[in-house]
Amino acid sequence: MATVESDGRQRCLPYGGEGAEAMWVERLARDIGALAQDSEGTRDRVLDQVSQLTARHVPGCSAALAVVWRDTHPEERDPGVDFRGRHVVVDYAASHSDLAAAFEHQYATDQGPTVQAVRERRTVLVEDTLTDARWPGYTSMAVQCGDRSSVTYPCDLDGEILTFGVHSCRGRQFVLDRVAPPLAMLAEHIATTLRSLGRDAAAVREAVHMRRAMSARTVIDQAKGILMHARGLTSQQAFEELRRVAQRNGMKVTDVARRLMAEQAVSNGHR
Repeated sequence: MATVESDGRQRCLPYGGEGAEAMWVERLARDIGALAQDSEGTRDRVLDQVSQLTARHVPGCSAALAVVWRDTHPEERDPGVDFRGRHVVVDYAASHSDLAAAFEHQYATDQGPTVQAVRERRTVLVEDTLTDARWPGYTSMAVQCGDRSSVTYPCDLDGEILTFGVHSCRGRQFVLDRVAPPLAMLAEHIATTLRSLGRDAAAVREAVHMRRAMSARTVIDQAKGILMHARGLTSQQAFEELRRVAQRNGMKVTDVARRLMAEQAVSNGHR
């Protein structure tokens, strides 16, 4: 998970000073917000891009992990009341395959910093997996994957939970007081972007339904016009006739109207 230089060597970036910190936080927040404007944006795509952007721009970060969880027992208000499988993964993205492998090991063994962050709903710091004894089934896997230190922040996501973590190939890379505030802010930006995607998807579905409804009304109005002209019916009588035919044949009024229009078109074509 180290940053690869052009000469092939690996290195981890220093965390950076206060001025540099303000710059990367602002830039990354802007880039994350821009993801909501992607017309082809989906949640898995946004999570993947967020993890890549984070690994690229956060000083000291070699890789990043974003996970969306669902609590299978939300009625249990006490997050401390936990059991295996209470929190299930809805979607996740890791900037590097080795971090993905380490997370999947966390999920399979139900132990590790990301699992603990979602379980306890608090920020979890790992100073160095070489010396951390909290998750014996996870730390050896993390060391193999090059995940030496990390900070993971959880936040609410409209009934789900987002955990957002920065990871480093070096031990003791993150100072919690320094990294937690910008990490929390970025996590909220991610959550806002994901919520926006949900609203946009709902708006698109509503627009499609409205177009369909308008199209159906146009078809029905045209079919009514045919009946009114051919039989001397009023608008209401023409609609009632369409409705009777639909009920008798187990069809929708719109489908009856379309069939009538098609028959009229064929009839006109033979004149």
